This record gives sequence, structure tokens and C-alpha cells, in this order.
Amino acid sequence: MGSLATPFVVLVFLAGAVATWGAGNLLSKTTDALDVRLGLGEELGGLLLLAIAGSLPELAITISAAASGNLGLAAGNLIGGIAMQTMVLVICDFASGRERPLTFLVGALTPVLEALLVMIVVSGVLMGALLRPTLAIGGVVSPASLAIVVVWTVGLYVINKARKKPHWQIEMAGAQPGRRHHREPMPDRPHPYAGSTTARVALLFGAACAVTLVAGVFLESSGSSLANKAGINGVIFGATILALATALPEISSGIAAVRLGDNALAIGDIFGGNAFQVCLFLLADIVAMKPVLPSAGDTNAWLASLGVALTSIYGFGVISRPLRTRFSLGPDSILAIVVFGLGVGGLFVLR
Repeated sequence: MGSLATPFVVLVFLAGAVATWGAGNLLSKTTDALDVRLGLGEELGGLLLLAIAGSLPELAITISAAASGNLGLAAGNLIGGIAMQTMVLVICDFASGRERPLTFLVGALTPVLEALLVMIVVSGVLMGALLRPTLAIGGVVSPASLAIVVVWTVGLYVINKARKKPHWQIEMAGAQPGRRHHREPMPDRPHPYAGSTTARVALLFGAACAVTLVAGVFLESSGSSLANKAGINGVIFGATILALATALPEISSGIAAVRLGDNALAIGDIFGGNAFQVCLFLLADIVAMKPVLPSAGDTNAWLASLGVALTSIYGFGVISRPLRTRFSLGPDSILAIVVFGLGVGGLFVLR
């Protein structure tokens, strides 16, 4: 798209973002409906499928960027997307009401386990970036990319087991965690597409997947062109503007979750998506036919650390349960805004 006029490229990018928003909403609802009917999340294989379905925009951008050799954009979107998607919790906190912060209402420790898994796999990203490319398996796959997928799979199994059969329970005064899983009945309302056949829901799910993948390709190509025209580093663009576009479905589903009272699910979905997102480095290696992590550079190391810091803030908030809000936000959300602002500003002063 480099030869096209800038206004047209902007229009393509915005169209891709709108398509991602609409298809993401449809994908979220149809995924929930299929999970209820088929029990996808009961086993590890179903959880893997659900994780992939929730990360289709990032999947499309990763494949498109890696295939075109734009490794900086691919890595920036995957790593920087963690920080951007964690900031969705600020919006969820605001939407949850003015009386108590979102992290006070959660009153459950499963999101903390999911936050810890994010920190572990992102640590794998930081360590993998330090490995020499010559250590790649078959000259293609970084050992760190493979290790991240293995650790994430084991972590997902442990968290799912802890969710279904907790070894200890605790009651927190004032907690409103909501449902433990999307397949549980919604209070006072039916599940999405309750009156539709499974075949129709599956068809809508497939259509949403197709639209999301196509929109992701257009977002990557138009975003790369805009970054080049504006003279913006591809990593920075991928970590900010592009990551914001791919986070639109999470914003919509997060707001819907807290309005339903599913406060623990709202946080858990963000952390769960972030943990899976870095697993896509394995796919990026395969598509690019060389390890992507060793070429990440200082900028992505900065972004990974920013993602860990923001995740830690909300993990700490869930445990400490702050009581008061300011400007309809908990102190953890206010701190996250400050840290995120400093982190993004720091991108422009890195060497």
C-alpha cells in the first residue's frame, strides 16, 4: 500500500479497525454459545481452541507481518499488545461503577494465577530475545518460542484445574466476582443465541473468524504503510496504534462483562489473552522461517517490561482490594495510567 495516497490508507486502516470491532463482538458471543453447547473449555484442547479464537486479530497480523518480513511490527504488536490490552482494565474499572474499584469487587484469586502466568511467559520473551539466532531449532524456531508455548499450556492446565476444583476457598466481604466461567447461566438473561441452532451459531462463528482474519491482514498492511509514511518506528506503531485497534473487541467484551457483574472474568479474560498472545512467536518463527525473538531489540524489551509492570499493578490490586475510587477509578487504575504514559513516552527516548 506504499504507493497509495495517505488518506486512502487511513481509510483502509479505519475500515479494518471497525471490521475487527464488529467481528470481535460476534466472535465473542458465538464462542460463548459454542462453549456452553459443546463444553469446549472442559478439556485442555477446548481451552486451546477458545484461546486461539479470542486472539484472531493478533494471529492475522502476526502471519501477515512475518510473511512480509516486517518482524519489528509483528513483535511490537505481540509484546506491546500486552500493555495496551492490560489498559483495557482501566475502562472496565470505570464501567464497573463509582462506589468500589474493580479489583475490590473481584474477590477471587484465579485472576492472580492468570497474571502470574503472564509474567512467566513474558519473562520467556525477555530471555529469548537474548539468545543467539544460531541456537534456533532447525535454523527456524527459537527454543524460547517453543518453551513459551509449553509453559503456557502447563499453566493453562493448572489454572483450569484450580478453577474447577479449588483446594481452598476464601470469602471476601463485599466481593462480587460473578460467574466462574462463561458457560455458567447468566443471571436474569439467556445465553447468546439461545434460540438459534448449533449449526447457525457455528456458521456465524466461522464468518466472524474469516472477517477478523481478513481485517487483520488489512490492518497490518495499511498500518505498516502509515508507519513508513509518518517515519514512525514499526515497533512503536505496532505497540500503540495497531495494538489499540486489535484491542477493540476486548474493550467491548470487557465492558459487557462488568455490566453483567462478571468482574473476575473481565480481568481473567484480559490476562488469559495476554498470556496466549506471546505464544504466537512460535507461529511467527515458522512463517518468517527464522527466529523472531532475537531480533526484538531494546524497544520490545522495554515494552515487555511495561506489560509485566501493568500486570503486576492489577495483580497486586486484586490481592490488596483497594476500597476507594477517584474519578470513578481505583488507585491501581490511576497508577496504571501513569505507568503506561511514562512507558510509552520512554519509547521515544530509547537509543
